Amino acid sequence: MDNSATAMPGEKGLRRTGHPEYGRWTTRRSAAGERLASGLLLTSMLLLSACAHAPTDPEARAEYEQTNDPAEPTNRTIFAGNQFVDHHALQPVARSYENYVPGRVQRSIHNFVANLGQPAVAVNDVLQGNFSRAWNTTQRFAINTTVGGVGLFDVATGWNRPEHSADFGQTLGVWGAGPGPVVQLPLFGPSNVRDGFGKVVDLVTNPTSLPSGGAAAAVGMASGGLGLVDKRAGLLGTTDSLEHTSLDYYATLRSATAQRRAALVAEGKAGLVTDHQGDATPPAKLSQASFAAAAE
Repeated sequence: MDNSATAMPGEKGLRRTGHPEYGRWTTRRSAAGERLASGLLLTSMLLLSACAHAPTDPEARAEYEQTNDPAEPTNRTIFAGNQFVDHHALQPVARSYENYVPGRVQRSIHNFVANLGQPAVAVNDVLQGNFSRAWNTTQRFAINTTVGGVGLFDVATGWNRPEHSADFGQTLGVWGAGPGPVVQLPLFGPSNVRDGFGKVVDLVTNPTSLPSGGAAAAVGMASGGLGLVDKRAGLLGTTDSLEHTSLDYYATLRSATAQRRAALVAEGKAGLVTDHQGDATPPAKLSQASFAAAAE
């Protein structure tokens, strides 16, 4: 059987023969081109906004970083989805946890989850050149894992080994990376481009997420779920107050998050270890200049 008679002609054949498919084909191609051009234009606009020159005045720069939100309509849509999940899933569980789980058990769960995160904190301390903080974190992990009963009790704080936070987004900020535009992360809430990338790195490199089976994987999954509930329960008082008193809850959380992250980066740059009595120990910190020289 000769298939040539029924084969669809190419673009030139369609045009030459006046085939009705030619009009529909060109229309589809034109629409696809318009969608591609619109996407490229939107991407270019966001990139230009992200690369816009930030003010040099400290106060003006802080204000700029808090409101640098070129994708605000999209971010607000994602925020609305996050609020739905929070109101109908996370908050009910967190309130039940807060109301019905004994306080001592809550503290032990908090200590256990926090202790599992100490190795990642120590790694970021080292990456920031904060060796005093890294040593302090290592001691905390060793003390609480052993004397503290696999982290259920925070013995280290009473032994002048205070807790602090460190993550990869903070590490990038310590070495000079700006926050970039505001982004609303699905399920994780307000953030920025730098810290959003840092969040991905933290999740991928988290030691509790590496095991693929067995008891270690079960512990990792349990700690992740417990940590989420514990963290949400700890924020209930703050978020309830902000949600009921804010004229624009989205903008308030955006500003509060930007301020908190800026303070965390400043803390990492200072690199101080503060004991429970408030005494600060100067850090053993590698300077940015020596880091660059070593890298070369």
